[in-house]
Amino acid sequence: MRLHELLENNAETTLGNIEIKSITDNTKKVQPGSLFVCVKGGSFDGHSAAAEMLEKGAAAVVCERDLGLGDKQIMTDNSRRLYGKLCSKWFGHPERRMKLIGVTGTNGKTTITNVIKHILTENGYKVGLVGTIQNEIGDEIVHTGNTTPFAYELMELFDKMVNAGCQYVVMEVSSFGLVQSRIGASFFDVAVFTNLTQDHLDYHKDMEDYYQAKKMLFDVCESAIINIDDDYGKRLFDEVSCGKCSFSINEKADFSAGGIDIKSTGTAFSFCDGEKSYPVKMKMPGMFNVSNVTAAIGACLKAGLNIENIIPAVENYNGVKGRCEVISTGRDFTVICDYAHTPDAVENILRSVKEYTEGRLICLFGCGGNRDAAKRPKMAAAAAKYADMLVVTSDNPRNEEPEAIIKDILKGLEGNSVSYDVVTDRRNAIYHALKIAEKGDIIVLAGKGHEDYQILADNEHIHFDEREVVADGLKLL
Repeated sequence: MRLHELLENNAETTLGNIEIKSITDNTKKVQPGSLFVCVKGGSFDGHSAAAEMLEKGAAAVVCERDLGLGDKQIMTDNSRRLYGKLCSKWFGHPERRMKLIGVTGTNGKTTITNVIKHILTENGYKVGLVGTIQNEIGDEIVHTGNTTPFAYELMELFDKMVNAGCQYVVMEVSSFGLVQSRIGASFFDVAVFTNLTQDHLDYHKDMEDYYQAKKMLFDVCESAIINIDDDYGKRLFDEVSCGKCSFSINEKADFSAGGIDIKSTGTAFSFCDGEKSYPVKMKMPGMFNVSNVTAAIGACLKAGLNIENIIPAVENYNGVKGRCEVISTGRDFTVICDYAHTPDAVENILRSVKEYTEGRLICLFGCGGNRDAAKRPKMAAAAAKYADMLVVTSDNPRNEEPEAIIKDILKGLEGNSVSYDVVTDRRNAIYHALKIAEKGDIIVLAGKGHEDYQILADNEHIHFDEREVVADGLKLL
């Protein structure tokens, strides 16, 4: 591709007719004819390697400041943003050839995107999915390393989706993906905001910075679906300028839910679109899932589907792996696996499960290492609100000592009367929870959800699937 075609008037250069054979921001991928984009990251600044990349054969470099490289440098005010646009152009703008539905927020993204994909698929559309658990091209599963892939990888994935005949893409859009311009030149037909609670403050300097990152999605969408049960959602609804609809399970909104009846086997409620009401029976339990499904239905309505075709699809959906997932035990107690790893998510799942717990509610949880330490005592305090018994353990300790993480967690239980046990090793902790469970009890394994690994020191990943651990633990009883 000629350089002037690639730039699409986003930057000026005197090298317009040279042939560009590849684009990258990774020094290891530069080859003769590459356009190298200098991106400043957390630990490495690509600008420091620009001259070396030209010696390696790069045709030109994109940079944010004068590096003294003459006509081989292309200046821009934001190289990361330009790189995202270049990636879109490199693959022929696949994001323009499908309808995009994006979901952002702290909690609920995975459930909402999966429900939307199921609804669209049941209505005859081929759908791509970009998310935390996995990426999907129709029925094909594609490995994912990040909630929102990096710009080149995302556009490459979009290109594959277009070639496979996908008409829609449903995507979890992370704050990282937005701030780092990973979405390229994407423009979303519908964007959903779920909520905002404390998370990722190891990356974002504070909650305001986190909110502003999420808000960026609503500058690149046609229509917004916003949760006004959330304080940040109420603020967002007032601040965005795109077309918008509110959703709520607690108050009057454009899309709302009423008559909610929750059981361990599922939930019944009425979906309200203005003054019109439609009965819904779904297999997923929990008040938070009523909110998630209300958002999903609203998004599908804005995408052009009819309510008569949406509700039957919702009702035959079995749920998302690792999201309030019941693990079969064959015993007189229940085990639920859930990805809840923030204080708000833990409180939501436990509050919901508590409503149908006949015996004790036992919550097993830990906190990740090398992540926001401030939320650790808050996780404990949130769990203590509804659980009758806590088992405090490890999550993904990474390069921190598990005992030190647990010490931070326990600060949130000071002055609290809830009973708790500490079992540092997560496998043994699960065995312990199974051993103490009695008839009618429900054990919630919080934090891992769909993950089938643990992350130890030096980024070592070991296989750890809680479904398998539960099965092994049951054999020991």
